[in-house]
Amino acid sequence: MTTLESEPARPGRQAPRSLRDQLAAGRAVRKQVPRDALADLVPEGRDPMAILDEQDADRLRELVSIRAERMAANPFAFFRGTAGLMAADLARSPHTGLTVGSCGDAHVSNFGLYASPQRTLVFDLNDFDEAAWAPWEWDLKRLVTSIVIAGQSTSRDDGLVSSAARSAVVTYARGLHNAVKRGPLRRYYDRFDAVAAAAADPESRRALRHAIRNAEKHTGALAAKRLTTMGKSGRLKFVESPPTMTRVDRAVATRVGDVYGDYVRSASVDIRVLLQNYAIADVARRVVGVGSVGTRCYLLGLQDGDDNALLLQAKEAGTSVLIRYGGASQPVAVSQYIDEFGDGGRVVAMQRVLQAVSDPFLGHLRGVDAQGTDRAFYVRQFHDMKGGFDMDTLENEAFLWYADACAATLARAHSQSPDAATVAGYVGRGGRAAEAILAWSYAYAALSRADWELFRSHRRIAEPATA
Repeated sequence: MTTLESEPARPGRQAPRSLRDQLAAGRAVRKQVPRDALADLVPEGRDPMAILDEQDADRLRELVSIRAERMAANPFAFFRGTAGLMAADLARSPHTGLTVGSCGDAHVSNFGLYASPQRTLVFDLNDFDEAAWAPWEWDLKRLVTSIVIAGQSTSRDDGLVSSAARSAVVTYARGLHNAVKRGPLRRYYDRFDAVAAAAADPESRRALRHAIRNAEKHTGALAAKRLTTMGKSGRLKFVESPPTMTRVDRAVATRVGDVYGDYVRSASVDIRVLLQNYAIADVARRVVGVGSVGTRCYLLGLQDGDDNALLLQAKEAGTSVLIRYGGASQPVAVSQYIDEFGDGGRVVAMQRVLQAVSDPFLGHLRGVDAQGTDRAFYVRQFHDMKGGFDMDTLENEAFLWYADACAATLARAHSQSPDAATVAGYVGRGGRAAEAILAWSYAYAALSRADWELFRSHRRIAEPATA
């Protein structure tokens, strides 16, 4: 139902609808899909372990057990690793068909701090592996469900958890309405300046200051000092820490070198010029995240003539779970882009759409592995002042503030889509949608917990000391 077009500026194109008409169109969708229907969860026809096993089949076999161990740790860790499973469940539930550029994995731990090109800290979405065009409520349901599961996993009072989840939906609705009223250009420039943001209460301010301090410590230069050493030949090399950090063999390093030029050509011109000052000194394989464990992820250690280091991360990009398991139909322009540039190109493009500002080193490449299988990757700078918020340690007021901050950020991301105003018309003030999405999210949290228990049994993982 999206209005995304391949040639939006062609002569004679019909003028876009007015804000008033788009809001009215959104309200009209309520007749086909009442907002109360967003509460309906369809549990029939599920085979959760089959989906997780299918995802593992294409991963590096020696790392699958690490993924299972991380996902089994607690219900929230399991939820983080099951974006594909949730996409399949969302597809079975009623949805509006109003599509936006979607993160695909918008849980609370995929928001955080990072450095803008101007070296200021911003708060935004920071994971786009699954990003694609999909119904707007899929992202919001994943966010709200993550609030519920994170709250339950940290033994918070249920009244507080439900308040945070309900407020997130209302905040999203309000943020989307305010954005579409400002017009496309003004909302394009919106961003959340973490340093300038004044959280409403002392607990939230403390949490924000703590996250900022941590982000300021996580720089590429410090990462290079921690993860690399200087070899006898004068070339930088990574310090191995198996199985999470291992230097690759000569064949893999050669293949990386062969396709590195494709990444350089995909980057912006200024970055292409900058990279002329560096050469690849070493390559290592690194295990990252929870759901991503087992996919192919490499660190590239670049070195200039004075032994200064630059670390880049090349991470494998597969088909978005929104497409693979959610069956989300993509606009023709998006499908053509994926055909031309692969899923690495999809990730980079969607990140640039959804983030207010993005890593200038973003780029993508494609290559063939030792078995002759095509692989797509996206590339970014490693550890460029990234910082997050630990749900285990947030005080209650900070938990409430953080839930709203994530929802407002998601609204800003969705507001970049051509149909954002239609979505705003459908959502309204957010109260009715909040009750429906809250009911869905609590039901899904219970379903996900049951899946977690089944997963531990399926993988024969012992019960953790604390659930």
